[in-house]
Amino acid sequence: MSGAQLTRTGILRMALGGGDGGADPLLAAEGGEERRAPFLLRALRIAVVVCLYWFTSIAMVFLNKYLLDSPSLRLNAPLFVTFFQCALTAALCLGLSLGAACGPPCPSLPALRLDPKVSRSVLPLSVVFIGMVTSNNLCLKHVGVAFYNVGRSLTTVFNVLLSYVLLKQTTSLYALLACGVIIGGFWLGVDQEGAEGTLSWTGIFFGILASLCVSLNAIYTKKVLPVVDGSIWRLTFYNNVNACVLFFPLMMLLGEFRTLYYFDKLGSPSFWGMMTLGGVFGFAIGYVTGLQIKFTSPLTHNVSGTAKACAQTVLAVIYFEETKSFLWWTSNLMVLGGSFAYTWVKGLEMRKVQEDPNVKSSERNETGV
Repeated sequence: MSGAQLTRTGILRMALGGGDGGADPLLAAEGGEERRAPFLLRALRIAVVVCLYWFTSIAMVFLNKYLLDSPSLRLNAPLFVTFFQCALTAALCLGLSLGAACGPPCPSLPALRLDPKVSRSVLPLSVVFIGMVTSNNLCLKHVGVAFYNVGRSLTTVFNVLLSYVLLKQTTSLYALLACGVIIGGFWLGVDQEGAEGTLSWTGIFFGILASLCVSLNAIYTKKVLPVVDGSIWRLTFYNNVNACVLFFPLMMLLGEFRTLYYFDKLGSPSFWGMMTLGGVFGFAIGYVTGLQIKFTSPLTHNVSGTAKACAQTVLAVIYFEETKSFLWWTSNLMVLGGSFAYTWVKGLEMRKVQEDPNVKSSERNETGV
């Protein structure tokens, strides 16, 4: 997954892949009917859903890159861009909830109202969430789209570290080897960006911070879900409302309101159209992520995400007319290959645990986060 808004859907992905009662409320379970559908129809559905996920995710990254770092736009207000997208996400959640309340009863879309007590309980997650979306945006602002996937590729490594430090869960040797390949690809990519004169240490710092925050976000989400009765719908709403409130002092501290005051395109309909489109794509990615998991599996979704990252890198190099060295491409292949290998190993380990009733609980912990 990529992009600032895309990271917001880590909540949805984790809940859909887990069993905490956090299924995406927009997705109606079809159960046996889906499994009994003709093969060609199922294959067509999967192809459409995967294409929709790829299109939404890649388009969102390019849109955010334009809003954050376009020479023609010249808007140096990354927190404002993130704030607007959070506000739009909260508004869309509330709008869909009100629409469902006015129409036929829809238990999967619960009524939303702002409860200060719940909002305070969600606040620790919201702080991590702000760190996640902000660091992703700042990473994208300072590095190219082609390098973006490598720049924030250490999420898997932080998953392993945090699962051991915070949850006392061990990781298998093969999974650790896959993490080693990812780390090697990351450092090779940094070296090659430096050799080409396009390295931004600021972007690298925020990429590492984004990877850490994505991992922390998954852990805190699991802790906070019971506060909202396991509803991802409510959690997304509260999280984005809290984020909007917290962004105001940050924008004042960094002088972004002054930047906006002197921004020459503040009254431009095309600018607000791009801002709105970026926010809509950010909201939509949660839905299409859920669709892809529903019609395939969490393992296939991760594989699709890895392949999408590869396609995104190639498209970025072509679109921005960049020339990259053999070792630069090698670093990308190492990151993508390591991520794929880790996903495959964890999938096999989870299947073994599910199929073998004699596996001890201590061995179950080895599957990690």
